[in-house]
Amino acid sequence: MLERSIYLSLHLNARFSTWLGRLMPSQVFLVLAQHLDYTIVGRFIKAVKTVMSERLEIELFDNPRPERDYCITIRCPEFTSVCPRTGQPDFGEIIIEYCPDKSCIELKSLKFYMQSYRNKGIFYEALTNDILDDLRTACKPRWMKVTSRFRPRGGITTEVVAEYKTEDRKQKTEG
Repeated sequence: MLERSIYLSLHLNARFSTWLGRLMPSQVFLVLAQHLDYTIVGRFIKAVKTVMSERLEIELFDNPRPERDYCITIRCPEFTSVCPRTGQPDFGEIIIEYCPDKSCIELKSLKFYMQSYRNKGIFYEALTNDILDDLRTACKPRWMKVTSRFRPRGGITTEVVAEYKTEDRKQKTEG
């Protein structure tokens, strides 16, 4: 309960919580340790890690034109995750393209879902496929493609593309 109240009080100060959210948990500990008891700070760090690592639910809304095929493209140009080997931040862009069936993805919940990767140590290939699986499971599109493009690290860029097609779409493209 104490962790939640500390988290909420920091969250109310948007500028401070935005700045704090950009730090790694160990950096947050050092910043807060100057102002609070170490026991409280340790519990706060644990609470923040739990909140940031939770998979958030993707909210949907009804497709306004379910009888028509059309493509929705969503760009997330400020995506961040963490390299699982070095602990260094990875910066990239996630592009989601899909043809909705009965439901469309609500953007605010998608933003929070994407932010849940901020402090997660994960390889590019795994995160691209995880995002595709989570979004496909949530909205059940006719077709979906997720592309992740990461900024250079050591002079090397990486792009990963994962695609999903319903059985009907697979038969149409093969036939």
